[in-house]
Amino acid sequence: MSAAPGAFEKTPGWLDWDSSPSRPAFVPPPGAVDAHCHVFGPGAQFPYAPQRKYTPCDASRQQLVALREHLGFSRNVVVQATCHGSDNRALVDALANSDGTMRGIAGVAPDIRDEELEELDTAGVRGVRFNFVKRLVDALPREPLIEIAERIAPLGWHIVIYFEAQELPELYEFFASLPTTVVVDHMGRPDVSRPVDGAEFGLFLRLLREHDNFWSKVTCPERLSQSGPPDYSDVVPFGRRVVEEFPDRVLWGTDWPHPNMKTHMPDDGKLVDFIPKIAPTPKLQRKLLVDNPMRLYWPEEVN
Repeated sequence: MSAAPGAFEKTPGWLDWDSSPSRPAFVPPPGAVDAHCHVFGPGAQFPYAPQRKYTPCDASRQQLVALREHLGFSRNVVVQATCHGSDNRALVDALANSDGTMRGIAGVAPDIRDEELEELDTAGVRGVRFNFVKRLVDALPREPLIEIAERIAPLGWHIVIYFEAQELPELYEFFASLPTTVVVDHMGRPDVSRPVDGAEFGLFLRLLREHDNFWSKVTCPERLSQSGPPDYSDVVPFGRRVVEEFPDRVLWGTDWPHPNMKTHMPDDGKLVDFIPKIAPTPKLQRKLLVDNPMRLYWPEEVN
């Protein structure tokens, strides 16, 4: 999993992804999409960004495809990792070699040219990601982000936003002003020790209720849970609330290869088995895993 000698050195204490995940008991419906995952490098081929906040282990597109097949999925949406910054070469390489089974979310700099945006669109990119997690990126000025949002809107792209729950009050009005479909990573990272009916998660639910251009990924119980693996039971009420209230605006993904995990490395098979806990019926499972991601990322194939 490591790069060529001397190419880079992983962040001390980095947890590598599980190379032998269990086979899930839950069988995804045909055509299921892992709508949130990453590729890292390989660093010797696609160097990590000089300004990165962390250096990961390698996680190649070939290894991602092997995991997808093992878990019983058909497609991936690959999200540009912050360790690659706005250099999307590893992402584009994955898309170009996927035979149409992958779409991408890019990281872009404010000075990106329209021609570059069009090239990314041709490659299969369908959105950009704005990261507001202060421990992962430097603070982002809002005006250039609005400009990027306005430039990608004609392409039919959407915006993915990553933030933590305590940051939402300050960012709420800015998020609401974004002119595209907006997909929130990991339910806005709620504090699951607080009530699902409490004020903090209530503000996130309000964002979805009042702005029908907002979607949510019901992902990463391993990042949110305090009760821990393999069940992540304290996250279930939060994910189920979002899936049941907004069934046409939810997505699911593995988050492979699980960057910056500190407590443990999740078993991807067990993460798949989490799905029926938050989407308990076949109808909800199909919306979550097939209908919604296809409508957002492969609309040309949707009848």
